[in-house]
Formats: sequence, C-alpha cells, structure tokens
Amino acid sequence: MTVYEPRDPDWEARVRASFARQAFMTTLGVEIGDLAPGAVDLVLPYSSGLTQQHGFFHAGTTSTIADSAAGYAALSLYPKGTGVLTTEFKVNLLNPAKGERLVARGRVVKPGRTLTICKADVVGIDGTRETHVATGLFSMICLEGLED
Repeated sequence: MTVYEPRDPDWEARVRASFARQAFMTTLGVEIGDLAPGAVDLVLPYSSGLTQQHGFFHAGTTSTIADSAAGYAALSLYPKGTGVLTTEFKVNLLNPAKGERLVARGRVVKPGRTLTICKADVVGIDGTRETHVATGLFSMICLEGLED
C-alpha cells in the first residue's frame, strides 16, 4: 500500500468529526473500521431494513458506503479548511451483497490539489469468509471553505 503524508496534522480528528456529523451514515449504522492517511474502511452490519427484495444488501447501500469510504480516504489527505465532495463515480456490482456485514475499503489512487482519484472495494463478510461484492472508481474534489 502506498504511504501518503496528510496535509493537516489533525487529519484523523477531522475525519472522525466529519463522519460523526454525517446523519446518513448514522441512519444506516455505518462505523469507521480502520483509518490511515489515504485509506478508510467503513463497516456496515447487516440489517433487514437495508436489503432489497431477495434479502441482499441493496445496491444503493453498497454504493453509498463505497462512496463515503473513498471520500473520507481523500479527505484524510486534504489541508485544513477544506472539504470533500464527490464529482463522479462508477461502481461495478460483482456478487450479491450478503453477509453479517459489509466492509468498504476506500483508498486514494492519485492525490491531487483539486481532484483526488480514489477506489473502493466492498466485501461481504460471513464469519471468516470474504466475498468481493463491488468495486468502484471515484473522483473527489477538494473545496476551500467547505470545512468538513
């Protein structure tokens, strides 16, 4: 894994505080798993309220946590006084999203001053078994004055 140097010495506290203010993540029950500069893992426990008609996690839920994991990976490298917004993404759904929980692993691919390119892989976890359920590519913009 590539090692990145954050531009804000308080990057971790800023990422955690921003995540805590994101009401949608709270509504879904998402929590931060691992956190490092340029890398964020988000964990979503299974809930029947997050499923589609066949009992799998809904694609919207899967895409949502992938987007947020990628966004927070980007934010971890941004300077103080800036925020992150998604400008574009594409998600490929690879397998039905099932398991005790989903984990979205957001990673910075190429940091930039304005645009940062990230990827996110989402896995379904059942006991010790992982199934790759989705992968996505994300463009994130760094905006001054949009403090996260």
